[in-house]
Amino acid sequence: MPTWFCSRAWFSHVGPFDEGGQGVPEDLLFFYNHLRKGGGVVRVDQSLLLYRYHPDAATHSVLETTIWTHRVRFLEERVLPHWAAFTIWNAGRQGRRLYRSLAAGTRRKVVAFCDVDENKIRKGFYCHEDSQERPKPRVPILHFRAARPPFVICVKLDLTGGAFENNLRSLHLQEGRDFLHFS
Repeated sequence: MPTWFCSRAWFSHVGPFDEGGQGVPEDLLFFYNHLRKGGGVVRVDQSLLLYRYHPDAATHSVLETTIWTHRVRFLEERVLPHWAAFTIWNAGRQGRRLYRSLAAGTRRKVVAFCDVDENKIRKGFYCHEDSQERPKPRVPILHFRAARPPFVICVKLDLTGGAFENNLRSLHLQEGRDFLHFS
């Protein structure tokens, strides 16, 4: 947990780490329990420490798919029940992966994908080919200016030379209410 801190009393209140063994993201699970029990988070946009990994660190035994599954389930538990409908910002690989990872009932709340890639927008929709539903779900792909919040954003920050961040700022949205980052 190098990026957040809590008092010993709060740690004891939240409960122990899940010591389920190799491959368990115990810090992530503890953090989710912290939030479930009413713990808060304050964002600090500056580096406060340097964290070093070593090749034998237990963190390397946790599969990315395990972390992804926990993150999606927590999103479905804590955020998406409060939204009647939402848009996934990114019609690319990560956005489609999120869509496919959602439970069927939650997938039905996705009203659109949004993007800036004209080729994706021109295609017009994403078809979930692996779905057992008939007809197969087809989700519109819109330019981000035509899409409506709330957004689940599946775009990594600091990879577009500021273009994504500028696009997001141009919409004058409030993080936590109108969008959240899931990348």
